[in-house]
Amino acid sequence: MSVKPLKTSTNLIFWGFTAVAFTACVFILKSALLPFVLGMAVAYFLNPVVNKLGNMGLARGPAAMVILVGFLIVVFGFIGVVSPIIYREISAFSKDLPEYIERIMAMLAPLTERLDTYIGGTDQKSIEDMLKSNSGSAVNAAKFVFSKLAEGGQAVVDMLSVAIFMPIVAYFMMKEWPAITKWAQDLMPRHSEETIMNLLKEIDLKLSGFVRGQISVAVMLGLIYAIALTIAGLKYGFMIGLMSGLLSVIPMVGSAVGLVVSVAVAWFQAGDLIFVGIIAAIFIAGQLLEGNFLTPKFVGDSVGLHPLWVFFALLAGGSLLGVLGMFLAVPVAAVIGVLVSFLIYKYKQSAYYLDSEIEEPSKPAPKKRAKTGTKTKA
Repeated sequence: MSVKPLKTSTNLIFWGFTAVAFTACVFILKSALLPFVLGMAVAYFLNPVVNKLGNMGLARGPAAMVILVGFLIVVFGFIGVVSPIIYREISAFSKDLPEYIERIMAMLAPLTERLDTYIGGTDQKSIEDMLKSNSGSAVNAAKFVFSKLAEGGQAVVDMLSVAIFMPIVAYFMMKEWPAITKWAQDLMPRHSEETIMNLLKEIDLKLSGFVRGQISVAVMLGLIYAIALTIAGLKYGFMIGLMSGLLSVIPMVGSAVGLVVSVAVAWFQAGDLIFVGIIAAIFIAGQLLEGNFLTPKFVGDSVGLHPLWVFFALLAGGSLLGVLGMFLAVPVAAVIGVLVSFLIYKYKQSAYYLDSEIEEPSKPAPKKRAKTGTKTKA
């Protein structure tokens, strides 16, 4: 039985309705989606390892259980070790911040005096008092999370739901991954199956380069920075190093932020250029290690996501849906990036693009008169 091809408008209506329905479901169910999104992310991250164990003859169910248990032991063990250190360093930083503000204001005193002569009424003491009174606001944001865990409330409920349901979702996703992908492929429109599969391969290439590659690099870089800065004797070195590494999911951003913050703290701590140089050298060495070993090893030649696109996606996702939006930001950014590239490719193949310069129609050639024979006189 022959199937009549669908019109382009029908395709647009179908995929537009699908996108709107997906977005509406996310906004309606956002309060319950976080454990499921995290579970799917963990399953996507660990699925290649499960496939390798499956190729070695181990059934997917036991293989998924072994890999998931090992992953959770590493993650929760890491959180248990790091959390007290981070909390201690945040508390120390909140106590030292007023002193840092005094030193900064002392350094800026000549500038404020000049501004006073031009503007008038500039009160350095009032500015300093205002900064001190609000110095703990940014720091207390992180301490607030820890206090909520101890006080109870909705934060504890959310954490428990993630801790309980996320591993369950991850296990079943890894166990049923082939069946889920086959089910999704069977739902694809037959006339567009090949195109959709090619687009999904491109999306997977971008996501794998970011999720499995860039995040692995960021975690290892954070540990390297944290250990190196702590050994060097920098105050809050573990916290700064770990945060710098985790921010490195956006290439260059984490190292740049960590370098500036670390150099500033080193200068306030010791006031010694040699110590400042040692701290700066740690970040320079980290960048060399990342560019020459970590990124080629874990990311390879896969086509990832542009840093600016990732940065914008994280900000937009966080502002729209909070933590859930930040976890959805990277997959959505990968999908949008691939779809935009595909649409640009189709546009350049279209008659509208190829016929951008319309030639004027040529005038028809004048018709030639038929030659009539002439009679000759005898």
